[in-house]
Amino acid sequence: MQGKGRAASAALAVVLALGAAGCGAGDGAGDGAAFGREAAQAEIRTVVAGAGLPESKLPDPGEATGTAAPATERERVARRAEACAAGWQYAGPVLDGGREKYEKALDAFVAAGWTESGKRWEDELGEGVGTAGGALLKKAGWSLSARHHASRQGLSMDVMAFTATEDACMEQFTEQELDLLSGDRSGAEPGH
Repeated sequence: MQGKGRAASAALAVVLALGAAGCGAGDGAGDGAAFGREAAQAEIRTVVAGAGLPESKLPDPGEATGTAAPATERERVARRAEACAAGWQYAGPVLDGGREKYEKALDAFVAAGWTESGKRWEDELGEGVGTAGGALLKKAGWSLSARHHASRQGLSMDVMAFTATEDACMEQFTEQELDLLSGDRSGAEPGH
């Protein structure tokens, strides 16, 4: 099951990058849930702002991103998966104090009631090349995957993401659908 969780996290990072339009998942108000997608999105937004990180360019839950009907199976699965996720991401020039801001955000998530599932990790990508780090946190039936990749060679840049996925919502997807979303499926559709 741990493998499916990692696949779900990777798949939802792809969904958020494609543009999460929202498929009707509520904020928990009126649907009996204590913590929903809009609440997760608001919490992520508050934490990253408090850590001094820039605003995300991802659409908010429920924001329309496009009206075209999904043309491929991957697009159809991504559209269904949008209701399961909330997130923030940054990919761009090196942020002043980026790693410290990332760590500050992780600490703020913990202070907001998220519990760390395992240890935070960081790996050197090679001498002088950069680092990659991550953590997994849990709260109220949600899993939050945190990632930070700092490239310091060639094209110097920071890539950070906080992606929250509702565990019960993600359980509706098969391993094949998760692989399709993350691009890990052999014979994946060209260009996707």
